[in-house]
Amino acid sequence: MRKKLIAGIGLALVAGLALSGCSARGTSGSDSASTEIKKGDLIGVALPAKTSQNWVLAGAAFEKSIEDAGFKADIQYANAGNPVPDQQSQISGMVTKGAKVVIIGAADGSQLGSQVKAAKAKGVTVIAWDRNILNTKNVDYYVAFNNYKVGQLQAQALLDGLKAEKGDGPYNIELFAGSADDANATVFFNGAMNVLEPKIKDGTVKVTSGQETFQKVQTKGWLAQNAQSRMTDLLSQYYSGDTKLDGVLSPNDTLARAILTATKAAGKPNPVVTGQDSETASIPLIMQGTQYSTIYKNTTEEAQAAIDLVSTLSKGDKPDTKIDKTNNYNGVKTVPAIELTPVLVTKENAVEAYKGNDTLEALAKKG
Repeated sequence: MRKKLIAGIGLALVAGLALSGCSARGTSGSDSASTEIKKGDLIGVALPAKTSQNWVLAGAAFEKSIEDAGFKADIQYANAGNPVPDQQSQISGMVTKGAKVVIIGAADGSQLGSQVKAAKAKGVTVIAWDRNILNTKNVDYYVAFNNYKVGQLQAQALLDGLKAEKGDGPYNIELFAGSADDANATVFFNGAMNVLEPKIKDGTVKVTSGQETFQKVQTKGWLAQNAQSRMTDLLSQYYSGDTKLDGVLSPNDTLARAILTATKAAGKPNPVVTGQDSETASIPLIMQGTQYSTIYKNTTEEAQAAIDLVSTLSKGDKPDTKIDKTNNYNGVKTVPAIELTPVLVTKENAVEAYKGNDTLEALAKKG
């Protein structure tokens, strides 16, 4: 996804959603009080499988941030073939080894309740990272980009791209969402539908297949082959002959590229396709006009935000956090959060958006 800070991205201690609440200062509402955190303590970081570029970058980002802050790191990835039990075991192992903080990028946020409850019973501070941990009060903090805003940005980019590239509507579109076991996937989709539903109702856009619910448009495992297969099936069933596919809401870049592969193979070129993560493979496609947009979420900044939170706690200070029910409710409680601000990237603003990230800036300049 990304490496260095850029202008315009920062810790947004809550930016601008209508359903957002007031600030909270360090209240967690979990089962037991956390133990004191000191420099030199072990920080466990449990990450899902390396299914996308951002997860690969996350491990290195955490390792550097933890070392620079004066803590010890135990960073582990789940195995792609068995991610949930693998991550459950890893989290339990971190607690057994004496980790004072466990930072969790959940493989499946709905299946970690027992592990975080056990961690809290040992006084461990539990931080959900990038994805919330669901249906438990045993989460102290949540560090993530504003994922509802991500969905809104993606949907607006789709509408803007349709207008710019396809002229006046109405437009034929299809919807894709992420994996149901990822708590973020529904947040992305709900944010997008907040923007798209009025346009569907007034006829500006038409979902030709009629598949408009998360359950029907989810992509199991966030796997590219699943998105490509579904797009191929949709084209075969609903876009025969001269029926045009004008655009596709894609929740990330990996799926966007798979969708574009399917549309090209079916002879339906140049739909407006959104994305997310600013993956290096998608930047040239955006600059060439093949993929319309992506979202920049700086992984290094997101990891640093989590470790800054740990450092604040180690000083005995209470972090400023946001109570944002729209974005951070886990089914039991709204987890006190530090939210970061996502950036929409298109061909027009890519060079400026990626300033400070040498790799992405160079790709944008290369065009």
